[in-house]
Amino acid sequence: MARQQNLDWDDFRLVKIIAEANGLAGAAERLGVNHSTVFRRLGQMEENLGVKLFERHRTGYVLTPAGEEMKALAEQMDENVTSFTRKLAGQAVAPAGELRVTTNDTLLVHLLTPIFARFIKACPEMRLDVVLANQALNLSKRDADVAIRATDDPPETLVGRRVATIAWAIYGRAADFPEMRKPEDVTLADLFDRHWVALGDNLATLKVARFVRDHVAPENIVYKVNTVLGLAEAVEAGTGIGPLPCFIANASPNLVRLSDINPDFQAGLWLLTHPDLRQSARVRAFMDFMAAEIAKQRKRIEGGTGAPIPDQAE
Repeated sequence: MARQQNLDWDDFRLVKIIAEANGLAGAAERLGVNHSTVFRRLGQMEENLGVKLFERHRTGYVLTPAGEEMKALAEQMDENVTSFTRKLAGQAVAPAGELRVTTNDTLLVHLLTPIFARFIKACPEMRLDVVLANQALNLSKRDADVAIRATDDPPETLVGRRVATIAWAIYGRAADFPEMRKPEDVTLADLFDRHWVALGDNLATLKVARFVRDHVAPENIVYKVNTVLGLAEAVEAGTGIGPLPCFIANASPNLVRLSDINPDFQAGLWLLTHPDLRQSARVRAFMDFMAAEIAKQRKRIEGGTGAPIPDQAE
């Protein structure tokens, strides 16, 4: 009955080298040891395993079926080690697999899509599953791995980082304000009698939604919509004036800013994940990449007039 032994990686390597060298002399030369050392090690292995690994012929050493299996495993080990070393040398030990990300339609359309494209190019082993929702998904139940949210009150159950502050101001259609050159040309009091567009009830807790509700008569709020993306479209269509994120509105030649940037409207832009996921290679790589890319656009997000970063990676 064959005896069992815990094999070392060096044992597999020895069998592979003897087979490639077709004998002990060539193997000893490759290993930098003498012939008797190789002979003794092979004898001990075969005795402990209770099987022959080589048949000794006048023409050299020929692998037995057990030896063939050991050589095949040794080659697989070599391939894995070589692949890993190559990745390290190229600093290409990259995360792999699918990551589910939740955000809202406004951020996706006006900020995130080109950044996601650059991430996939930078991490080709990764795949993104983007879920649009204005309400926070339950990251504890793995509805998503990472949430990208505009909020000043991130859930206490999540961890992450604030990567920018989203500036807001009041905007109108440029065609409706032909003499408008700068926000100082008009006062807010002059605007409250106009038609306004506002966020729907599902976003009623946002600061901008409360501002419109507190200052504009209900009959002047002629249009409500439950997404900021729809709000911007409505203002650009001339439905009414309303508060918009500056990084969206400033990019449109059809809109004009009617007020100074109001710090009471601003919200933080957060990258969030569940505490159990923050050490995940996929999550860490994604959040680090997103933070760096969003930082490049912080001036625009925070109310400056800088142009968007080109879609193509630099």
